[in-house]
Amino acid sequence: MSLAHNGFPAPGWRWLKARLWGLEHAFERAKAAGKAEDDTRIRIFFVLALFAAGFLTLAAGATRMALFPADHGSDFAGPVGAARADIVDRNGAMLAADLLHYGLYVDPREIWDLAETRRALHAALPDLPLARLDKALNSPRRTFLVGGLTPDVRGGIHDLGLPGVTFEPESKRVYPLGQTAAHLIGFADTGGEGLSGAEKALNDPIRLATTNHQSVPLSIDLRVQAALEDEVGKAAASFGAKGAVGIVTNVHTGEILGLASYPTFDPNQAGKSSPDAMLNRAASSVYEMGSTFKVFTIAMGLDSGTTTLTSTFDASQSLTIGGQTIHDYHKGDHVLSVADIFIHSSNIGTSKIALQAGGGTLTKYFRAFGLMKAAPIELTESARPILPRTWNDNAIASSSFGQAISVSPIAVAAGMGSILNGGTYVPLTIRPMKPGARPTGPRVVSEETSRAMLDLMRVNVVRGTGGKADAPGLRVGGKTGSAEKAMGGHYVRDKLVASFAAVFPADGPLEADRYFVLILMDEPNGTPETYGFRTGGWTAAPAAGRVIDRIAPFLGVSRRMDAFDAQPKVVATQLLADDH
Repeated sequence: MSLAHNGFPAPGWRWLKARLWGLEHAFERAKAAGKAEDDTRIRIFFVLALFAAGFLTLAAGATRMALFPADHGSDFAGPVGAARADIVDRNGAMLAADLLHYGLYVDPREIWDLAETRRALHAALPDLPLARLDKALNSPRRTFLVGGLTPDVRGGIHDLGLPGVTFEPESKRVYPLGQTAAHLIGFADTGGEGLSGAEKALNDPIRLATTNHQSVPLSIDLRVQAALEDEVGKAAASFGAKGAVGIVTNVHTGEILGLASYPTFDPNQAGKSSPDAMLNRAASSVYEMGSTFKVFTIAMGLDSGTTTLTSTFDASQSLTIGGQTIHDYHKGDHVLSVADIFIHSSNIGTSKIALQAGGGTLTKYFRAFGLMKAAPIELTESARPILPRTWNDNAIASSSFGQAISVSPIAVAAGMGSILNGGTYVPLTIRPMKPGARPTGPRVVSEETSRAMLDLMRVNVVRGTGGKADAPGLRVGGKTGSAEKAMGGHYVRDKLVASFAAVFPADGPLEADRYFVLILMDEPNGTPETYGFRTGGWTAAPAAGRVIDRIAPFLGVSRRMDAFDAQPKVVATQLLADDH
């Protein structure tokens, strides 16, 4: 316990008390000597000294605050109010920002002419409900009328010179590019809390960045994003699709370079958007993907050693398991090699590969590919898959070609990346990585399997069902998929989920830069240009090819021919139609 608590003043206070008593004794001596003028001068001097000391203290403190604002308090102090840092793309292009807006207030007690004020405000703010305006004008006190006014709108109303109409500054979250990357960026509420997308996933970093006046970058490249959205939107509109998805990733880093969900919305007016438009189909929706799953199944067979590229399977007869009959939509050779199964998209052959490996091996690899849980990513919208209740032979065969299992597109993108990047699983991310970064992850397949799958996917574009995705000189590989939708307990043949999973460039060293593109069309319709076909080879594959053709320059992928270009191209109408 200090001396002060024992009835004795602390040393500092003793010094101040001694000085004060000294001054008081000086006043008393001056008064006793009959020199009143000295008494007055001393008191005036004392008051001036106190004021001078106080002023100097405040000036020193203000100067320190101005010159060294970060030298006091906690380095982890939270942002003031609802402030949020700017969000930018990987190249620094603005995606979201807090901008100064104004709230309009009305005080009827100061208004001279209610009718004139009502008329003028209604003319200046035609979208403002009259009932709300009348309620404010008839309130007995000052009332908030509307917020989010831009400086121009505020200036126009201010120039009207209306008594009782005042403004207060407020911060508003603004998305200058409107619908662009809306589902990935997301939006925040008026209280400064993120509600969806990156705004929600990175809510704390975005708030914290305001203390250092920093921006928060995302992994997307705005140029890639714009091309992806444009092609996905045009394809979805052309085929009258219920919905659509587009994803572009770096297979080595897991960075999402572009993400599109159709239909989309404007985050500046999120409250006016429909739930359907605001749904992030890339992360929140799950689909039976169809034959794109054959990439996973064949990679599993090759990597587990239960099959080889030279293995053959008899696909001449339909395969009946339990009460289900599996058949092929394309009747080719009766005995198919693994490469033929992939190129001709044989359901029978793929099922036999899965059954030969066994349910334990298939589910082990599906789990390693990230298909048995929600995709690990910052986005809180990441949806859990719908899996078979029991992994019997029927479920094993069906899931091998993308039925009986529903997963999100981002889960597919991450799983494909683990096959195409040399064999390691790297989770997707919406945060950019440093140039040259190569995050490590658990090994899923061997480098030999990865190389084999890249070659198979390239051959499928050159000779098989993916021909319409080819982009000259960019060595595109890929796999089509068309899955009938399950409705009312059975599959509906005329409602498809059509997709194309692409990789480019498919050649070169495994460690070379490589990118994955997924295009998905939900319930597309055939057109005269597609001869009525609505499968992945006719709807999703061409869109993927156009996306790749447009974004390759931004990603530094040069054009050149490869060994597969010399082989004859087989893209018959029947192959493209029957890509289930």
